[in-house]
Amino acid sequence: MPLTDVRIVDVPPMRVASALGYGRNPEDQAAEKIARFAQAIGLIPGGPGYRAFGFNNPNPSPGSPNYGYECWLVVGSDVDAEPPIEIKRVSAGKYAVTRCVGLQHIGQRWRALSVWVEDSPYRFPPNGGRCLEEFLNPAEQDRAKWIIDLYIEIVA
Repeated sequence: MPLTDVRIVDVPPMRVASALGYGRNPEDQAAEKIARFAQAIGLIPGGPGYRAFGFNNPNPSPGSPNYGYECWLVVGSDVDAEPPIEIKRVSAGKYAVTRCVGLQHIGQRWRALSVWVEDSPYRFPPNGGRCLEEFLNPAEQDRAKWIIDLYIEIVA
């Protein structure tokens, strides 16, 4: 079924705290590190000022159950970090964005968003671009109730 809820979003440059996970459940590893860091600097997951993204890094490889996942927490210039958290600067970008409700639907929504871009006046950047997942209710424990905005980087 074609997507009807795609919006085009210009994401400004961001300064982020980054955490990595690797293995069979890297999302949980990376998210746990970011949540601990957020609390250490006074941010509560889902509270004011909390904005978190994630993406595969590295992507899954055929034949291996292991892959990586990186989580970002948007932070101000006054925030410093120590390993395993790293501070990074992320460049601005234009994205096609759709919403996913419930983790069980994420694969289907990613495929539909990719098809939407292929059929749109936009195209993927020459380097493939970035794909991000923004967690809108990170304090929710029930994965069937998670709300995640999916971002695919595009160019006109």
